[in-house]
Amino acid sequence: MLNIVFFGTPDIGLKSLEYLYNSDKFNVQAVVTNPDRPSGRGHKLTPSPIKVFALEHNISVFQPKSIRKEPEIIEALRNLKPDFFVTFAFGQILSQEVLDIPKYETINLHVSLLPKYRGANPIQRAIINGETETGICTMVTELGLDTGPICLTQPIEINRNMNCVELFEICSEESPKLLEKTLLGIADGTLTPKAQCENGVCYADKLQKEECRIDWNKSALEIHNLVRGVYKCPGAFFEYNGKIIKVMETEVINTTSTGKIGEFINISKSGIDIQTGNGVLRLLRVKPEGKNEMPARDWANGLGIK
Repeated sequence: MLNIVFFGTPDIGLKSLEYLYNSDKFNVQAVVTNPDRPSGRGHKLTPSPIKVFALEHNISVFQPKSIRKEPEIIEALRNLKPDFFVTFAFGQILSQEVLDIPKYETINLHVSLLPKYRGANPIQRAIINGETETGICTMVTELGLDTGPICLTQPIEINRNMNCVELFEICSEESPKLLEKTLLGIADGTLTPKAQCENGVCYADKLQKEECRIDWNKSALEIHNLVRGVYKCPGAFFEYNGKIIKVMETEVINTTSTGKIGEFINISKSGIDIQTGNGVLRLLRVKPEGKNEMPARDWANGLGIK
């Protein structure tokens, strides 16, 4: 049985932690996750999904603000004598001192087909850029940004209307078995990680709020991809009468129009059609500022938009 310390914070890594915990091949000794953070209107300190699972299953929990600067936690991890560290959306950069602790390696699960989309937001960036395929991969963690040798990869198709939340879920579902194959393969010597090639390197920089503002001068397809790529996190938006309107769902309409860019050219039961810099985009669902998500036509009718 291999001893594992699991590093993770958001719920995308929860299925992997649960799988490793329930397996008779692994012993999850501890989890390392980010400190509890304020959440909701009351700003109540809320634990990460990874911490909640660990506490429910009597797994030791470490919550460093910056693990590189907390020697007591580093020493506690060293005393566990783990075979592997597994990281999945942990959210902190590990020092070489930490990487050197496990008997074998520190293995990271990354949600892209490296070397494409190294960095913080690979799922969102892939959809925003109109990719039709991404994937998941396991890699040996090095000090560079997602530069370590690749262990295993698994492609995942992105269909035309898939949003980032749906892709998150697929990546979450597919990750546990890839991690298992990686850990067992390295431990028994049947898997040899291979250095990344430098062809096709691109980066998935952290999303900025202003990037999510819809620019109607762009094409209908580009805006549709933005809406899918930032769905609920944080959400594409435009302003109308001084209010923020988040766009939750759209479709590209195969029609021509003589309307002005950014103009509402048709409102029907299906939604609101808007002229873009190239083509027509139909808003299907929106979330007006201070209100719940609703069909776009209901929002238009409520404001008397003609």
